[in-house]
Parts: sequence; C-alpha cells; structure tokens
Amino acid sequence: MIVPLGMAANSPLLAWRDPVYIVAGFAGVLAMALLLVQPLLAGGFLPGLSVPRAWRVHRWVGGFVVAAVVVHVVGLWITSPPDVIDALLFASPTPFSAWGVMAMWTVFLAAFWAAFRRKFALSPRVWRLGHTALAMLTVIGGVVHSMQIDGTMEVFSKAMLCALTLAATVKVTVDRWRSALW
Repeated sequence: MIVPLGMAANSPLLAWRDPVYIVAGFAGVLAMALLLVQPLLAGGFLPGLSVPRAWRVHRWVGGFVVAAVVVHVVGLWITSPPDVIDALLFASPTPFSAWGVMAMWTVFLAAFWAAFRRKFALSPRVWRLGHTALAMLTVIGGVVHSMQIDGTMEVFSKAMLCALTLAATVKVTVDRWRSALW
C-alpha cells in the first residue's frame, strides 16, 4: 500500500499541478490502497486482530474509503467542474471516468447498506450477500478505473496494488458466498 503512494508522491507529473488537484489525486490513490485492507479485515486475515475487532476496524476503514472518494471527486470538481459533470452523466470521452463513477456509486451503496443494516431488517445472510456484491463491484470498478488512467501512479506498483486488491476481494467473496449459500 505504501509503495504506490510513495511512487505517486515522487511522480514528475505533479510538478505543474495545483494543490487541490494533487490532494484529489492522492485521495483516489488512498481509496484504492484502503480497498486492499477491506477484504483482509472482513475475512479476518490480518494477524493480531480478532475477527470481531477486525470487523470494527473494517467499518472505520470503510468510512475512510468513502471520505477519500468524496475528497477525490470534490477536488476534481473544484479543478474542473465540466469534466466531473461529464463523468457523472456518463458523457465523458474517457472510459476511466465511467468506471470511476460506477465504483463511486457502489462504494456509497455498500456504505449505505452497512449503515442501515438494522433498519432494513434483512437476514444476516441476505445482508452479507448484498454488501459483498457491492464491495466486489466497487473493487472491479476501482481497479479498471485505476488501470486505465495514465497519471501519477507508477504503472508496476499500481498494477500490483490492483492485482492484490482484486485477489483479496475474490478470495474473501468466494469464502463469504460459500458460507452464506451452504
């Protein structure tokens, strides 16, 4: 997680960027890095954390992911409102915009689903399947969005972060769905 952030911080492409744009970009990189931690927490794979504690940390990290996405989008809005409007309306000529918008909405839905889980009165099985499906869509959208952008993230570390995030998410998703369905 630290390597892609460090590589992005040393990118020569930052030299002429406004501070708001840099913060917005780093918020996106941070959101992607935090997405790697989320399935590891949900699956109880991080050493030193009991499963209940890992789930509590998972909720907090989820809040940070949502906040990072909001900072990413608001920062891009400040630097170029027409580009953000085009992206939100799926009218942007850049395919990475559509993937980013889809990932944004699924991360918001996953957080909403989690925040109001008791109010929906769904069975734990149905809740878990829905939340996990939204998380998987978020990761797929985020990975495609990240990989299509030629920006401050260095190509190899970005690819490794995306591959690890996708692998961890698939592993936990398969485990969760297997336990929920059988």
